[in-house]
Amino acid sequence: MKRIPFALRAGTALAVVAIATSASAQDNVPPPEAQQNPASTATEPSSGDDIVITGSRIRRDPLSQDSPVVFVDQADIAKTGLNSVNDVLQRLPAAAGGINSKFNNSGNLGNPPSGAGVGAGAAEIDLRYLGSARTLVLVDGLRFVNGASASGVPGSTDLNAIPDSAIERIEVLLDGASPIYGSDAIAGVVNIITKHSQEGFQASAQVGQYGQGDGTTQNYQLSWGNGSDNPVTFVVGANYVKQEGVRSEDRSISRFPQPYADSCLAGGCSGTIPLGRFRVLGEDLTLIHAVNGRPTFPDDFRDYAGNADAFNFAPYNYIQIPVERAGVFGNFKTAVTDNVNFSGKLTYNHRSSKNQAAPLPLLIGQAAGNLNLLDTIDIDATNPYNPFGVTLDESNYIVIRRRMMELGPRRFRQSVKTFYGVGTLDGKFNLGGTDWFWDLNMAYGRNKAEQTMLGNLNAARLQTALGPLAVCNATPGCVPFNIFGGAGTITQDQLDWITFEQHDESWQKQWDWTGNVTGSLFELPGGPLGIAAGFEFRKQRGAFNPDPVIAAGLGADIPAQPTSGKYNVKELYAELNAPLLKGVQFAELLELTGAVRFSDYSTSGSATTFKFGANWKPIADLRLRGSWAEGFRAPSIGELFGTFSRFDSAFDDPCSIHSALPRNFTNDAQVAANCAAQGAPAGSSTQPDDQLSVITGGNRDLKPETSKSWNFGAVYSPSFIPRFSAELNWYKIDVNDAIQAFPAQTSVENCVYNNDPTACARITRAAGDIVGIQSQLENVAGIKTKGIDFNLLYRTPKTSIGSFGFTWNNTFLQNYDLILPTGDGTQKISREGTEVGSPSQAYPKWKAIGIIDWDYAWFGSSLTGRYIKNVEESTGHDLGNKFYTDVQLRLWAGPHLVDRLGFAFGVNNLFNVKAPACFTCDVNGFDPTTYDIPGRYFYFRINAKL
Repeated sequence: MKRIPFALRAGTALAVVAIATSASAQDNVPPPEAQQNPASTATEPSSGDDIVITGSRIRRDPLSQDSPVVFVDQADIAKTGLNSVNDVLQRLPAAAGGINSKFNNSGNLGNPPSGAGVGAGAAEIDLRYLGSARTLVLVDGLRFVNGASASGVPGSTDLNAIPDSAIERIEVLLDGASPIYGSDAIAGVVNIITKHSQEGFQASAQVGQYGQGDGTTQNYQLSWGNGSDNPVTFVVGANYVKQEGVRSEDRSISRFPQPYADSCLAGGCSGTIPLGRFRVLGEDLTLIHAVNGRPTFPDDFRDYAGNADAFNFAPYNYIQIPVERAGVFGNFKTAVTDNVNFSGKLTYNHRSSKNQAAPLPLLIGQAAGNLNLLDTIDIDATNPYNPFGVTLDESNYIVIRRRMMELGPRRFRQSVKTFYGVGTLDGKFNLGGTDWFWDLNMAYGRNKAEQTMLGNLNAARLQTALGPLAVCNATPGCVPFNIFGGAGTITQDQLDWITFEQHDESWQKQWDWTGNVTGSLFELPGGPLGIAAGFEFRKQRGAFNPDPVIAAGLGADIPAQPTSGKYNVKELYAELNAPLLKGVQFAELLELTGAVRFSDYSTSGSATTFKFGANWKPIADLRLRGSWAEGFRAPSIGELFGTFSRFDSAFDDPCSIHSALPRNFTNDAQVAANCAAQGAPAGSSTQPDDQLSVITGGNRDLKPETSKSWNFGAVYSPSFIPRFSAELNWYKIDVNDAIQAFPAQTSVENCVYNNDPTACARITRAAGDIVGIQSQLENVAGIKTKGIDFNLLYRTPKTSIGSFGFTWNNTFLQNYDLILPTGDGTQKISREGTEVGSPSQAYPKWKAIGIIDWDYAWFGSSLTGRYIKNVEESTGHDLGNKFYTDVQLRLWAGPHLVDRLGFAFGVNNLFNVKAPACFTCDVNGFDPTTYDIPGRYFYFRINAKL
């Protein structure tokens, strides 16, 4: 499929343009199937339909939620037209985005302790802007294995490793839950509930494409179950998703480094150019044109002309990377005795992905900033291509830059295989006249990621090829290298000597043993005193192994060192639910809840966390609830044991003569004096959006993070308006000893503006330019955030013109402060209403999503609106408010085949809203955590049930 016909696109737009929009397909009330498939492992619903909903392990009425939980079921997912459950979750107003298929930072983000570097194709969920490592991901109430992308050892779950066909629904708890679930549940919990019961076959096929004719995606899902009335019940399924890439050159926002620019004169292009840039003998030169053999100095050279000579690297990137996923799953359950069941779960997923960057920027010399051998390479006078007649060393050259066009683009291919299996014994027994439910679980997960990179070179071999001719001639295979001739002058035999195919890998393994028991102790005035208790023992192991050439520090792209580590944790927990009153005046319901968890980590020591809550219905129509919780997050393997790595970050040096900051070298005498004292007397030559080296790594001295969270809310469901509810929640989360790298931009500004010795110690300069910033993980002072969630839901009864559903979900970010240590105390950086840019992350003060649904006979439609309030970059640029509109039309094959055979056609971003230009973002000119890829996305789907 190359292009969806214009007439079809136009007709769809005209059909819906007159319909008013509202907001979301996510509910705050459990869907009916929740009562058949509890959120935790094992245990069947009791006769009173009490079940387990994410946020508690005590069985209760699913409508008596004492914590804010958002439910996303299969119908919600289908209405989005999206091909990854991660993309669906990232639309939630409480979600901050996270890594997704719009990330293409090849060669820039390196191999940091988070594992979110060069390896592309992963998908993560970040709640409350606290980072994906502070959101716990469960599958049927049990931990899923952390991700792997061959670029580190992540502390987060890759949602692309969970087969889509296995998912029944998703429960998102927007409350701290460490006392109930353990480490990582500081911002909330995402619990993916898989299919445990199904009658017959279900299948779907969806094909989609952007209006520009690219980004074609195929999505095929199949599952089959034998119902619930058999001695052995099972559901098995498979899925295949193939997403083609979208090239950056095919969108106007990303054709040049500056968004919506049409040339490098706008800035942002690279000073590492195909003709070469030579800061030698006190000059800043480039070639007039490419020269075969040895150029003549000075005849073949001229002064480097800045933006007029700069190289446009942007067209080589992807704005959407190619990803291919294939997965299978199986759930089964059988009775062992009348009161004991055995169940099992197996999933396997294989992800293949690609990303790409411009041809390798080769930099050698003292100001190159590679932090390896390339920074000390000399070019001998006997090199046959050296036009300067002298050996170039640290006394007479600063840096030589050459874009390696002959190598072609840097190409990265990832292959990630994930296996996850669970075995469960569960049952019930009667004690004191009440039923008690128990389960024992053993879960094992592992993954392995392999990455191949094409387009890198070996620094040791390059040194030999640029060194004395006699040494090269005496080295078998060595061919003298021509770094001076310009694009097209490096021969194949020269490339064969210096290049290599890079192979990296990473893996993680998890063993998890858990046991739970839940029941009631005795009757209170409001009902039985519910209790749950249990244990967990978990072992984690992980490793990252870069290519031996890279590990030896001899690559010309991102350096890395091997990482490996392991830990185990022993935990005990208990939870109480005490219904004090019920059915009395001013207390239709009053219950108190509490939980405690003790954790003992082999790496981080022990901790005890508590949670307390209250759930009060003064009248039948109004529920008031509140909670206070302590949180805990132990450092991950990568954070503890992650070794040295470098990533490239865009930041503005106030010492630069090109700085765009309000206070800089050219307009502030005090700044100029500070720059001179710090090694930049004549200023720096870097551009504000140049990507400069940041050195990061893990830290074995890290302490666990702790947090305190408050959540207060009200749910109003008036009896005189059936099927209507309004929900208001206020949250506040304080994270202490937050594990984070010190922001590079903040380090630079604190050093230059304040002469902060701690910040200045992180910065290395050469010839005035910043060549490296130390940014190792540390326990910074903390994070403080608070906000409000406001949700409306209304569903009409069936009428002569069908039934309608209206929902509207909002999150208002009131405050987000990052508290950082300085040389003489702390400083506060307020993020609300801003765009960080590098790494890309917007913090809008208001996000909303909602939907209007209409169903009539065998027809249906949905109209969705997504709103993002404006944010501002550090430069003062305002990204503006954005409102996206999505539409879907549904048709079943006649009244006798409703719910058996259906068709859907949809358009996302119906009105072709442009992504806002972001001048400080890492790549592609926009923030991929927050905004859509430019263009309308059309899709068509067929659903069948047999």
